[in-house]
Amino acid sequence: MPSEFLISRRFSQLTASESPAMAAARIDVFWHEGMLKHETGSGVFDTGIDPGFLDILEKHPENPDRVRNMLAILRRGPISPYISFHSGRPALTSELLTFHTQEYINELVEVDRKGGKEICSGTFLNPGSWEAALLAAGTTLSAMKHILDRKGKVAYALVRPPGHHAQPNKADGYCFLNNAGVAVHMALSSGCLKAVVIDIDVHYGNGTAEGFYNSGEVLAVSLHMNHGSWGPSHPQNGRVDELGEGEGFGYNLNIPLPNGTGDRGYEYAVTQLVVPAVERFGPDIIIFVVGQDSSAFDPNGRQCLTMEGYRRISRIICKLANKYCEGRVLIVQEGGYHVTYSAYCLHATLEGFLNLPKALLDDPIAYYAEDEAFAVKVVESIRKYQLENVPFLKET
Repeated sequence: MPSEFLISRRFSQLTASESPAMAAARIDVFWHEGMLKHETGSGVFDTGIDPGFLDILEKHPENPDRVRNMLAILRRGPISPYISFHSGRPALTSELLTFHTQEYINELVEVDRKGGKEICSGTFLNPGSWEAALLAAGTTLSAMKHILDRKGKVAYALVRPPGHHAQPNKADGYCFLNNAGVAVHMALSSGCLKAVVIDIDVHYGNGTAEGFYNSGEVLAVSLHMNHGSWGPSHPQNGRVDELGEGEGFGYNLNIPLPNGTGDRGYEYAVTQLVVPAVERFGPDIIIFVVGQDSSAFDPNGRQCLTMEGYRRISRIICKLANKYCEGRVLIVQEGGYHVTYSAYCLHATLEGFLNLPKALLDDPIAYYAEDEAFAVKVVESIRKYQLENVPFLKET
């Protein structure tokens, strides 16, 4: 059966009982200028190294410019009439300790006191970085509280440094504090019985997975390129057999997609794997972790999503939220390192949560001839594995 038909059929089944009018009328964006104080330097890509024989050193990929453009497109782009801005705040230590260990927080405070250092490969805590990290976590918490207080249904935390690689006791992959992780704990302590995290950053959300690996209250789903472990700070592989432990067994679902997976491949993965898992789990709130480094033009990824791919995924997430969570979705910013195209893909991501007759913003550069056949085969093999090994998916 052609994959295009399978995708269309699954999407139509999901949307048949959902009224488009249930889409968000506005998106509440949480932001704080202090997050721009996190300066990551320059060198050869993310190493901070000047080899001495190059005339031009590039900025570290996780630099303030990427977020400045995201902020600008939300303020002045076609989506701006649908955006309401709110100020974030620093996180409290007690809030950080819902996810992280005291020893780890003490370590970061001490590094900041001494003027900073490279915590792990490519991850620099410089003067101003700790303040930005606290603001990123606190701003994400502000966005979550806005939803929990029923002041809005869809909130977006525009934050940096990113967080989904930060584990309870270590930094990793440009991340110091797990912004989504502390927000999940806030939701669980405020009356939500079950939460689902859906992570579409191009890299495995290993920190979030590690934090909830033994929990049956949180379904953590990560769609990522099949990159494996990258060293001591990132021992997890993101394989399908990393399913969780104890009460959390079966509630960590990894979807490693082959390099080059594009819009149709991602949509197939979402409709065939993510949607059935969320439907079976029945969450009270969705945390949608987004990274535009899954795009076709990102220097830090090898996938091929375009604006339309992000838009379609968001529409599916929105409809799941309408069906199970009263429309409540917290969107948390992670990666995305092409300074221009990341902003465009963010625009498309948020458009997917609005009830609009057509796209507000055309894609200026993305045309990629996609052959999703291999991605479909991989998704089918993952689906078979999950149905055989994940208890809550086998239940009738």
